Amino acid sequence: MTAQALGTGAGRNSRTIEEARAFVAYVESLFMPWNIDALVEGFTQDCEVRFGNVQLRGRDALRAFSGDMLTNIWESEWDDAQTGAGMKGFGVELWVMREGKIALWEAAFNVSRADETGVVEAMLR
Repeated sequence: MTAQALGTGAGRNSRTIEEARAFVAYVESLFMPWNIDALVEGFTQDCEVRFGNVQLRGRDALRAFSGDMLTNIWESEWDDAQTGAGMKGFGVELWVMREGKIALWEAAFNVSRADETGVVEAMLR
């Protein structure tokens, strides 16, 4: 599989919902064959990536870091079953792969009440 740069093809950011959805769908499609080269080409040369206390700068560092790992981030909202309070959370998962199988699965989840404005966003800084 050859590497393709991500984006609209016009050298600009997505400007419509349709372009944004197409971009996200394209990025998702790269994870199934695990096309690291195409994924990395979608980042700027001076990109910065942070996972907890791991900080990467540049495509070469990202390519080296991504070799045997899959990551996923997600947000969620729900009502607490005991209190009925609205809740929200942000999570990240990291899978370290070996011989096509998961050798390590690490996850972190930050949670707060939904009525606490800015709490999850503050955790991301």
